[in-house]
Amino acid sequence: MDYDKKQLESKDNLIKLKDDQIKTLETGLSLKDEQIKILEKTLKTKDDGTKTLEKTIALKNEEIGKLTSSAVDKNLLKEKEDKITQLHKEIEILNEELSKADEDLESLELKNEKLREAQTSSNDVKIMDFTNLQIIKSLIIEKMREILEKAMANVTIIVPSIVDLQELYLYELRSSVSMKIACKIKPEIEEHSELLDEFESLDNISLRNYERADRYVLTRDGEELLLAIMGNSKDNNLVIHTKDPKHIRTLNTIAMEGWVQSRKV
Repeated sequence: MDYDKKQLESKDNLIKLKDDQIKTLETGLSLKDEQIKILEKTLKTKDDGTKTLEKTIALKNEEIGKLTSSAVDKNLLKEKEDKITQLHKEIEILNEELSKADEDLESLELKNEKLREAQTSSNDVKIMDFTNLQIIKSLIIEKMREILEKAMANVTIIVPSIVDLQELYLYELRSSVSMKIACKIKPEIEEHSELLDEFESLDNISLRNYERADRYVLTRDGEELLLAIMGNSKDNNLVIHTKDPKHIRTLNTIAMEGWVQSRKV
């Protein structure tokens, strides 16, 4: 009896041990299932991430493709080349204008220096000797043009020859400015004849023949007077330019003498 009892207890213990082992295995299997589920979720997350990255890369490649295509697009390149060419041209024009401005500035500085020298000279010499003074014709004509630009109502002009009138740009004066002009005219000379016809066609010009051809005169609106009397040598001209009313009243008789002594053509 005691022997059988012990065998039964031994079997019960074995069965209990087996049951414990089964529970342990079941617990292990359960943990494995959890781990598998976690791994599956991780794999899915990584798969989704990979797909997202692939999409992002695809988009980036598409953008790169577009950018590359734009960069090599012939029309775009042509537009850029044309724009660059235009800018170069504009730069060249600006450089030319800058160079011209520099030249003008240099010219003005030179004129200013000459004026200062002339002022210094006039301050040093109280009475100037014009006997051998050299004032060339081009300077007189240039001053006459400068005065004519301010003309509003009437001017009187006397020059040695009708050919000299071409240098005064009379066509640029206002049509309202009345011009009395005296100069030497030889109708038998073709150039004189053509110029005579040309000037007489203008309603605001009265032209007369002044044979003596010995002076340059310009009076403007009774406000300004230039008188240049020709000397023995070609460039020896005695020049007076004034805006002083008393000077003008006194010199006007000499200035108008050429017009009074001139004759209709």
